[in-house]
Amino acid sequence: MIALISVVVLVIGWLVWRNLKQKKQDSVPLPATYPELLEEHVAYYRSLSDEKKKPFEDRVRHFLNTIKIEGVGTTADDLDKVLVASSAIIPIFGFDDWYYPLTNVLLYEDRFNADYQTTGDERNILGMVGEGGALQSTMVLSKPALREGFANESSKGNTGIHEFVHLLDKADGSTDGLPEYLLDKGHIKPWLQLIHTSIHDIKANHSDINPYGITNEAEFFAVVSEYFFKRPDLLHEKHPELFARLEEIFHQNPLTDDKVA
Repeated sequence: MIALISVVVLVIGWLVWRNLKQKKQDSVPLPATYPELLEEHVAYYRSLSDEKKKPFEDRVRHFLNTIKIEGVGTTADDLDKVLVASSAIIPIFGFDDWYYPLTNVLLYEDRFNADYQTTGDERNILGMVGEGGALQSTMVLSKPALREGFANESSKGNTGIHEFVHLLDKADGSTDGLPEYLLDKGHIKPWLQLIHTSIHDIKANHSDINPYGITNEAEFFAVVSEYFFKRPDLLHEKHPELFARLEEIFHQNPLTDDKVA
């Protein structure tokens, strides 16, 4: 009985300590220069209404206060931190209480291979979410790819957003392109059918969606989500059905100035 009481006391103590630690972390203000970096480098933030910019900044602050961003063979400067946090917040900005199961993000100096090596052959990976072991709650991103995703505002790609969408997809237990927590049950089958139709069009060269999307349903979801947030005007014009379904999934319409649907 005494042993049980001791365990309960320890658990309660740990929970109290963790809660106090989180509150202390979350009280750290966003550095004064970060809104300027957001304005200059993140088109999504720049197009927000003034009313929505402050909540975006608050969520960037929370992300940066709770998740560690480090460089591996390179530095992780203020701009890199702002871009990683923006990559995370953009897909979940339509939800008030969504947090990622991450502890840290590692930035590599270049593309890497499946063994996280940045030298040698088969270095074609731009980003990866850890699976099991020490990297389970870690995301790895190529720093040049992260920066390019925001610098090239006319492109349809963004490596950071791509990887964070994989985490959203994984929330129901499977990274399979079917974000069941975000879709009404009655829309899951039509969404899967739309994925397969779109993949068929890519294979037939009848689509401007990144061919990497034909890899599988999960990669298609991540690729088309990049397109949705980077070039919503073009996606709405060329793929209105996909746009409408992604608007439902993310609770956002990136064509409006306040974004949140």
